[in-house]
Amino acid sequence: MSQKYHYLIILMATVLSFQSCDDAPNTESTHKSFSDTETATKSDIYTTFTLTSDISHLSANEKQMLKLLFEAADLMNQIYWKQTFGNKEALMENISDSNLRLFAEINYGPWDRLDNNTPFIEGFGAKPDGARFYPEDMTKDEFDAWKDDNKLSQYTMITRNEQGQLQSVWYHEYFKAEIEKAVSLLKEAAVLANDDGFKKYLNLRAQALLTDDYLAGDMAWMDMRDNNVDLVIGPIENYEDALYGTKAAHEAFILIKDLKWTKKLAHFAQFLPELQKQMPVDEKYKQEKPGSNADLGAYDVVFYAGDCNAGSKTIAINLPNDERVHLEKGSRRLQLKNSMKAKFDKILVPISDILIAEEQRKHVTFDAFFANTMFHEVAHGLGIKNTINGKGDVRSALKEQYSALEEGKADILGLFMVTKLHEMGELGDADLMDNYVTFMAGIFRSVRFGAASSHGKANMVRFNYFLEKGAFTKNENGTYAIDMAKMQEAGKDLTQMILRIQGDGDYEAAKTMIIERGIIGPDLESDLDMIDAAGIPVDIVFNQGVEYLNF
Repeated sequence: MSQKYHYLIILMATVLSFQSCDDAPNTESTHKSFSDTETATKSDIYTTFTLTSDISHLSANEKQMLKLLFEAADLMNQIYWKQTFGNKEALMENISDSNLRLFAEINYGPWDRLDNNTPFIEGFGAKPDGARFYPEDMTKDEFDAWKDDNKLSQYTMITRNEQGQLQSVWYHEYFKAEIEKAVSLLKEAAVLANDDGFKKYLNLRAQALLTDDYLAGDMAWMDMRDNNVDLVIGPIENYEDALYGTKAAHEAFILIKDLKWTKKLAHFAQFLPELQKQMPVDEKYKQEKPGSNADLGAYDVVFYAGDCNAGSKTIAINLPNDERVHLEKGSRRLQLKNSMKAKFDKILVPISDILIAEEQRKHVTFDAFFANTMFHEVAHGLGIKNTINGKGDVRSALKEQYSALEEGKADILGLFMVTKLHEMGELGDADLMDNYVTFMAGIFRSVRFGAASSHGKANMVRFNYFLEKGAFTKNENGTYAIDMAKMQEAGKDLTQMILRIQGDGDYEAAKTMIIERGIIGPDLESDLDMIDAAGIPVDIVFNQGVEYLNF
């Protein structure tokens, strides 16, 4: 997406070279000095929200444990900086303007993640597709021709040896100092854990960080049900690797369970096997049986670190990503309720007041937003994980196109599931129109993340498909009104299309879909400019840390 912040950005064509984790890009060049007004305006695309939660129900041991988890989670920030940019200190010491420093902190580097990774500091060219997971001078031909059993592992950095040849280095070796500190903190926290399941998980997660073998820890995480505090930590998602979509980036979430809302959500877990059967696609694409031990929970998130904290912030979690865990146990879908409410109030509602037809604005509700987001995460765990024609797992077959297509599947299949549950009478007296209008408003929110984001691409594809199918009309005053019947039909067709591409492992079809439909046309660009002109933030940043909790 091309957002218009030209007064801040001076582009240079030179892509700077950096070779090792601790070597910084050349930051010797003189950085443009921006006025406080200009840099403050740039940062205003984010709105600030304080992450906190009621922890009065936690025991003294749990509160002490929580402090250790904050320390461990912050180490993921240090690792992620090295994976995505390199030497943070060398970058920051060359930025004198406080607002520009803040914007670099938000983006974990000099590239604007909500503006297609456009560089916003003079002296930096395009962000390398492979971030720092690969040598910047490496070509795809060189990588493809290289024979190495570990090169496609999610958990290896690709570097050059003293002879200049490619080599794989396991994360636990490359980030040894940070990993060993994190392991020590997790083991110390495990001693204080009141819940046996969480104690087991913390110990197994510590062991996983030392070995880069996460299966046992993932299985243990799936078995937890009664813990008040939760932690996601380690290399998780592959979005940062835009070269091959393979390498996992480090991140962490610290979570406090919302007992009341979690009890509400537990009711829906029983319907997941039936929803898999009802997917609108040929039987051969839904033969896999996802595990039924799925967990739907609501949480207050009190800390984001690393990949999940860079640019746009996730408001729900669907993990683990390991297909072996999905097939045996399913996955856990955690709704980050406080963060979700912040985005709804500060971003979605103001957008709706501008772009949704006045008579339909009453259908933009938090309950619908919550449900749509929840079943987006549920949909990640359903569908197909392995191709039906011997091309291996879907992730490997679709390569760098996988993430955008998977996010698109989760969005549209999630809405299909909401519709089915409504037909089954499981959503009470909720108005299904709420879900559809809120879904449409959500497209305008998420498409602002731009083409550099898998979520942004997925929303562009869906907007253009709905446009082709007449799922909405645009009024003379510039607002949008949805036709629910046509949107349902278009959603069903798009779900079928995506599931077939995934099941067939059709890389070329996935690429074509993203290229042809993952674009912003002039009309939508004008709408987004109008949102920007109204001063509506694109996303949120956090006041977060131990000091924001009442200990």
